[in-house]
Amino acid sequence: MKLIDISMTLSSSTPNWPGDTPFHYEVTWPMEESGSVNVGKIEASTHIGTHIDAPFHYDDNGQKTDELDLKRYFAKAAVIDCSGMSEITAEQIELNDQQVTAVLFKTGDWKNRTEFPGEIPVMNEEVPKYLKSKGVNLIGVDLPSVDHLESKTLPIHHALYQQDINILEGIVLDEVEEGRYQLIAMPLKISGGDGSPVRAVLISE
Repeated sequence: MKLIDISMTLSSSTPNWPGDTPFHYEVTWPMEESGSVNVGKIEASTHIGTHIDAPFHYDDNGQKTDELDLKRYFAKAAVIDCSGMSEITAEQIELNDQQVTAVLFKTGDWKNRTEFPGEIPVMNEEVPKYLKSKGVNLIGVDLPSVDHLESKTLPIHHALYQQDINILEGIVLDEVEEGRYQLIAMPLKISGGDGSPVRAVLISE
């Protein structure tokens, strides 16, 4: 069994969505003051680094982070290499394994993880329907969003939502080959939350 970490490291150099809260960690109660331990605090957006979007993020009536079905984030996943493609279409996806419930798209387009990208590829709006027909209920991308970065209407977010497919963003698949894996990417249990950073890993047999 091989464990593959597909999470971004959280630090002051982790890029945040422009205008959103950057990541910050500091030790606020050092050992010399407490007498026994170092205690730190973190400040960050819920959409920093590798994270999930709860439906509440893009729909006021959507599920919040603490209401999500955790089974979706512990799933058999297919990694699909879409490197070099300007748009992901259903024709480029082959899913014949009925046990696969998560699909992770490897685009390779976020090359410098210390900078927010300027432009990213997205999937065609027909892809969510195809994925739903194959039993998929979670998709992941190695990008900060499933929609074009300048979009305010978020058509892909909503197309996925209409098919009851949840979203994982900011995964790191640079060294991951196409294939089938066990995915674990559990969100924090944030009451009323719109999203959550995750520690995402793949297990390869």
